[in-house]
Amino acid sequence: MWKYIARRLLLGIPTLIGISLIIFAAIRIIPGDPTQIEDETAGFVFNEEERQRLREILGIDRPLHIQYLTWMGGLARGDLGTSFVAKTPVIEIIRHRGPVSFQIGIMAIATGWLMGVPLGIYGAVRQNSVGDYISRFFAVLLLAMPAFLMGLLIIIIAVIWFAWRPPLIYTHLWTDPWSNFQMTIGPALVMGVNLGAVFARVTRSSVLDILSSEYVRTARAKGLTEQRVLIGHVLRNSVIPVVTISGLALGGLIGGAVAVEQAFSVPGIGLSLIVAVQSSDWPLIQSLVFLYGVSFIVVNIIIDISYVFIDPRIRTG
Repeated sequence: MWKYIARRLLLGIPTLIGISLIIFAAIRIIPGDPTQIEDETAGFVFNEEERQRLREILGIDRPLHIQYLTWMGGLARGDLGTSFVAKTPVIEIIRHRGPVSFQIGIMAIATGWLMGVPLGIYGAVRQNSVGDYISRFFAVLLLAMPAFLMGLLIIIIAVIWFAWRPPLIYTHLWTDPWSNFQMTIGPALVMGVNLGAVFARVTRSSVLDILSSEYVRTARAKGLTEQRVLIGHVLRNSVIPVVTISGLALGGLIGGAVAVEQAFSVPGIGLSLIVAVQSSDWPLIQSLVFLYGVSFIVVNIIIDISYVFIDPRIRTG
């Protein structure tokens, strides 16, 4: 097991290097640099000498390979640089905003599981019934609905039907759990409902495949009740595809759901990325996008390890 984890981590290093090169090159290919943003925020126009001095202060006047190696060296030391705009270490921004996105991501995954897995199982067990057709219709409808429209509908329903009044200022979970829940439940529902539609379709397909498998027919031939067959043989194996999708989704949600966080004014990673792009904050953009890559690699390793505990056949193989 430990050799497998070490091998996966080593294989992830070239991937991260490739991601870092793409991020670094993409940011610098885009026309303009942070000194032009400083013109707008300062309220006056820098002359060329002042602009060059600012580039020297920011360190963006050096050769590209020096800038890249400096950034990579900082990553190796845990130093992600300093935000050009906030004048704050990037690691501090991630430390404060990362847990917000992580919490919303976990809540969204939990919502998706609670909604999608039971619907998928019901649709497979009651295949071609009225309930199956209804659940499939709503799954397709929710998949086709854009996130901003889903967010708007949830806000309207919550405000009109349940008199929901979320707080205007974000409160951390350990400070005021109820206020934090009111602030995060909206974006979690928007992302969770969409994931639930995906989980429902995947679970239904997986359960149908397993119900027609040979070992399920053998279990029925031995006289096991349908309930025992479903719980003991079908459910455990049918959730493996859902676990895979959950890992991929969580990797992206940890990095922040940009549109949803902006719509609900949640101070997560996604909202920070929008501000960073608008202000050409290169160190912050580089680090946040790189965080996406790290999240996907780490979560995928965790998901692969979880397969061993879900399906004993993988452990013996």
